[in-house]
Amino acid sequence: MAGATLVNTVGTGLWSAGAAVFLTRNVGLSAAEVGLGLGAAGLAGLTASVPLGRLADRRDPRTVRAVLQVMQGCVACAYLFIGSFPAFLLVAVLDALLVSGNLPVRAALISAVAGPTTRVRAFAAMRAVANIGISTGAGLAAVALLADTRLGYLLLVGGNALTYLISAGLLMLLPSMPRAAAAPPPSARGVLRDWRFLLVSAAAAVLGLHQVLLALVLPLWIVGRTSAPAVMISVVLLTNTALTVLLAVRLSTGAESAFGAARMLRRASWLLAVALLLYAATGTVGTAAAVILLVGATLVFTLGDLLQSTGSAALAYGLASTEAVGAYQGGHQLIADLVQAGGTTLLVLLLIDGPSAGWLLLAGVFVLTGLATPALTARALRTATWSGGAG
Repeated sequence: MAGATLVNTVGTGLWSAGAAVFLTRNVGLSAAEVGLGLGAAGLAGLTASVPLGRLADRRDPRTVRAVLQVMQGCVACAYLFIGSFPAFLLVAVLDALLVSGNLPVRAALISAVAGPTTRVRAFAAMRAVANIGISTGAGLAAVALLADTRLGYLLLVGGNALTYLISAGLLMLLPSMPRAAAAPPPSARGVLRDWRFLLVSAAAAVLGLHQVLLALVLPLWIVGRTSAPAVMISVVLLTNTALTVLLAVRLSTGAESAFGAARMLRRASWLLAVALLLYAATGTVGTAAAVILLVGATLVFTLGDLLQSTGSAALAYGLASTEAVGAYQGGHQLIADLVQAGGTTLLVLLLIDGPSAGWLLLAGVFVLTGLATPALTARALRTATWSGGAG
């Protein structure tokens, strides 16, 4: 599974780093068309997470994920043949549906392979592996970007497609894990009616907005609102990646139960709040102090990042019945995607275009959300209709 994850995420790094340039320079789309198409595709992709997660509950999750990987490889190849915005939109929607649906299937597979006692640790290990893969892929993409030739971009797209196929082959080396027909999972509608679970997922998703900071807000903040050199963007990202690889598994201890996961999210909220305040301070000091604060803030931020991602995944595991891991992971992912879709623009307006107090406001939201999570989790467990709800 680690090998499949590594290969797959090398492709993710390739595509993430080179997609925008490929679509504008080789396909001929405008930047506005790329943004519009990806935004619309992202919204369409939200509809796939719960149904495909439920499919992993009803069928062998290994085979389901492998088939989805093959389909993603075919869709990735389709980017080579698009020549208009409508064709791009169609391929982007198919891509988004598969990406969104594959996440809960992946979580269900991790649970099936690792078992209830070690699945959280396995999830953290896969995240560390994924960071290595994405960084490697991004580095390889840099070669194509520097060459800036059509052949280089075609190899980039083809390489991404190939990683899906190799990953699918590696997954099929795992033993088959057929699901028991006597215990069918709840319907997609049933998962979405479990509002107590959805409230817990919403709390985890609000804390998950910190991912927007690293990917979008901080680069804009460093360049536009601090005196630190632009190279600090790379320093921040590399620091986060290195610490994730080193600490992801070590920091996963304590999230084996839903209560433990809720407490982990509470700790994460405080760490993220402190990091936000340190990042905000970088806009008010000189260059040397800004550099030091950025590194220090990233250390604290990464600790909170790791606790939040692990705690969030563990909550989705801990609040689901054994027969509905995929369906509940799908619901959890749906809420996370909805919150992130709405929160991305809000955070840019609040933290980049707004006053510095926006950082303090967001820190307060994180802390309050973290404090509320254990109580929300306890209520969800008390009212769980499946046996073992005290887990």
